[in-house]
Amino acid sequence: MDVQRINGLTNQPNVSKAKEVQESITFTDVMAKKQRDLTHERLSQLVTKIDEQGRHLAKNQTVDVLRKYKALVKEFMDDAVKNGFELHEQRGFNRRGTTKVYKLVKEVDRKLVDLTNDVLNKSTNELQLLARVGEIQGLLVNIYT
Repeated sequence: MDVQRINGLTNQPNVSKAKEVQESITFTDVMAKKQRDLTHERLSQLVTKIDEQGRHLAKNQTVDVLRKYKALVKEFMDDAVKNGFELHEQRGFNRRGTTKVYKLVKEVDRKLVDLTNDVLNKSTNELQLLARVGEIQGLLVNIYT
C-alpha cells in the first residue's frame, strides 16, 4: 500500500515538469513568428494594391499607370526576397540545378514584359489586360503562400 502511494507521488511531479519543458517558447521563436506575421500582412496589402492598380491599368492603358503597377510589383518582389518569406520551404531544384523560386521570379518578370508590350502596342482590350494582371497576381500569391 505504501509503495503505491510513494509511486503515485513521484510520478506526478515528473509529469508536470515534462509539460513545463514542452510548453516553453523561446524569445527567438516569438520574434520570428511576429516577423512572419508582419511580413505576411505587408505582402497581403501589397497584393491588394497591385490588384487595384491592375484594374486601373486595364481601364486606363497609359505608360504612367503601367509604371506605377510595375513599381508595386517590384516592391512586392523586393519585400518577398529581402524578408526571405517562407522561400526556403518552397525551394526545389530542376534539371539545371536552379531553384523553383528563381524560376517563379523569372516568370513574373516575363509576364510584366508581356504586359508592358500589350500596353505600349495598345492592341489588347480591357479583358485581355485583366487576364494578364490576374496571371501576375496569381504568381505573386504563390510566392507568399
